Amino acid sequence: MRLLQLVLCLMIPFMLNGCTNEKNLSTYDVQLNTHLPADDLAIKNRIVMKYRNQQPKQWGENISGVYTALNTRDKVIALTLDACGGPAGSGYDAELIYYLRQRNIPATLFVNSRWIDANYWTFLALSQIPLFEIENHGYLHKPLSANGRSAWGIKGTEGVGAMVDEVLVNHRKIQHITGKPPKFFRSGTAYYDDIGVKVVGEVGERVVNYNVLGDAGATFSAEQVKNALLSAKPGSIVLLHMNKPNGGTAEGLKAAIPELISRGYRFVKLTEFPLR
Repeated sequence: MRLLQLVLCLMIPFMLNGCTNEKNLSTYDVQLNTHLPADDLAIKNRIVMKYRNQQPKQWGENISGVYTALNTRDKVIALTLDACGGPAGSGYDAELIYYLRQRNIPATLFVNSRWIDANYWTFLALSQIPLFEIENHGYLHKPLSANGRSAWGIKGTEGVGAMVDEVLVNHRKIQHITGKPPKFFRSGTAYYDDIGVKVVGEVGERVVNYNVLGDAGATFSAEQVKNALLSAKPGSIVLLHMNKPNGGTAEGLKAAIPELISRGYRFVKLTEFPLR
């Protein structure tokens, strides 16, 4: 078993501080599991009872209660990297992460439950790198909707119970693996209704989106990514992706960061500043 762990760790070239031990592996099932323990079922039932008769009044990326920027005039930028998971979204942009580590640039990683399952050892390594903080990108990568509303062709959650599952299942998974509960949540597609935002708060997280669309789901060319990043202002939160290595994200980021540094900007994690 230890030899197998060593081989797997050596496949992650940026691994810090060694690998997990056998005890950690044996106490965590990396397969998807929707069965919440009794305490979490009680939390879920309480939230469902509280919001079950309410109807959503808002829908979108920038509704009430969604944070989109750092509350500061300092020349700082928060890079946030989504890892979405699923059949077309479970890749890993090792070049992007390697560059950030080489330049000592921090980032906030929003990681989906499916991506964790497909990249367990990589996720474990990333969670041990002090430059990065791990946050919640949901269980099944769905928009948070009380009535199943869709965004970008992805059907949303339907009902308050499904909303709670979307947030809480991955919250617990991240907490179990890393030892730290996530503080922030971003849904699949970054769309919510106002009930969904409240549900996130009930779980103990805050909804964080962005004010700079960095790579449009990793569909931008490197030049487009560079131009998007260069449009950042003091306190900007940039949305990028770390799950599609064949896109232009890494090259665009590498082209933009030296220019931003020359303009006097530095890079921070979301937890380093208040949000607005």
